[in-house]
Amino acid sequence: MEEIFIVPVVVIGLPWLILHYVTKWKTATTITSDDEVLLDELYQLARRLDERMDTVERLVASDHVDFQPRRLLDDRDADNQQLRELEKMIAEKKGTAK
Repeated sequence: MEEIFIVPVVVIGLPWLILHYVTKWKTATTITSDDEVLLDELYQLARRLDERMDTVERLVASDHVDFQPRRLLDDRDADNQQLRELEKMIAEKKGTAK
């Protein structure tokens, strides 16, 4: 009588349980389209905030001659290399590569 219960559990139940959690694990590690939209919005917000910061720094620099910004500058190649790579990856992802 025990064989009738044990064989289906081992043959059907155990593989189903393993495949179920493998599927859950794979789907949990992927970025959904909602996540991509959120990341794109955050990226655009960061760009706008960076432009505002540049404007504030220009205004402060015009009032105070000895002002030196202590952050990444938009006109230096070394500071913009990672940003260019990110924009290129986003363009390739959207299919609008330049």
